[in-house]
Amino acid sequence: MSQPQHTSLLVDRFLDFLRVERGLSRNTVEAYGRDLAGFVSHLEGIGKEVTDVTPDLISDYMGFLARTLSRATVARKTSSVKMFFRFLASEGIIPTNPARLISTPKLGRRLPGVLSLQEVERLLSEPDTSTTKGLRDRAMLEVLYGAGLRVSELVGLKVSDINLEAGFLKTMGKGQKERVVPLGAKAIEAVKEYLASARPLLLRKARPTSFLFLNSRGRPLSRQGFWKIIKQYAREAGIGRRLSPHSLRHSFASHLLEGGADLRSVQMLLGHADIATTQIYTHVTRERLKEIHRKCHPRP
Repeated sequence: MSQPQHTSLLVDRFLDFLRVERGLSRNTVEAYGRDLAGFVSHLEGIGKEVTDVTPDLISDYMGFLARTLSRATVARKTSSVKMFFRFLASEGIIPTNPARLISTPKLGRRLPGVLSLQEVERLLSEPDTSTTKGLRDRAMLEVLYGAGLRVSELVGLKVSDINLEAGFLKTMGKGQKERVVPLGAKAIEAVKEYLASARPLLLRKARPTSFLFLNSRGRPLSRQGFWKIIKQYAREAGIGRRLSPHSLRHSFASHLLEGGADLRSVQMLLGHADIATTQIYTHVTRERLKEIHRKCHPRP
């Protein structure tokens, strides 16, 4: 069997492992696939097979990437390669793991972008609720901020996932782990209005669907579609800073901690497997406290 075919089969086997055994989402598995496609192409270009790979070859590849890509991208691609070779060694496909001692480029700890309470209020008040689109958009924004969801979790919600009487929703997070998150009164009210007045109109010319949030054609809204919507409202609300797809999720976590919530509870609400992931928000709140101190204390 030729090297490209052999390598391709090994990559497919690894991606199946991530999908089936690790339970990673389709988007995550596809990201690993893209990273490894670049590495495979590099091997083909230098006439090497997977069994020929040495630590030096991987280091050279990292240097090759570093000439054109950001440190964060190099770190991610290196991590994908390391996991691939760890899998090959654990399956006995290669005798030793050549990536075992390769270190991933260190990244500075980036604090997530967080909106102030005033900015969140302006953003959530932008949708024109006299229109079908505005009712839908307000409901989406209220749920996203009110429950701290990932964008993929928001657009993946089904009507049956929300219990408006009990005041909670269930969502499937990373690793296919289900969690239950409470909904506040404003989010409940917004969803009720959307279900009563907007969603039936969006469905008029479309087949019935179980998805909660729909586009103008009555189809499930995509992540890209939602992101265009939130960027538009951010501009209209005069929010000059650059938002990320998780800005409202980050704000949800930060505002909970600022309000006195304990870290473990926020971890459960966000669906983080490791509390260390949640701890980054404590850095955000400390930075905000420092900013308040500088602005308000008579001797900053």
